[in-house]
Amino acid sequence: MNVGKQISALRKKHNITQEALAGEMGVTGGAVSKWETGVSHS
Repeated sequence: MNVGKQISALRKKHNITQEALAGEMGVTGGAVSKWETGVSHS
């Protein structure tokens, strides 16, 4: 399982939205979405 899938699974297990997780981590909801989908602009 890759990191994005792990983040998504744990977030859903704890009933946390991407926006809520983002707020706790000091990033945007879009960043969390990109982590979970594996999208990046390198």
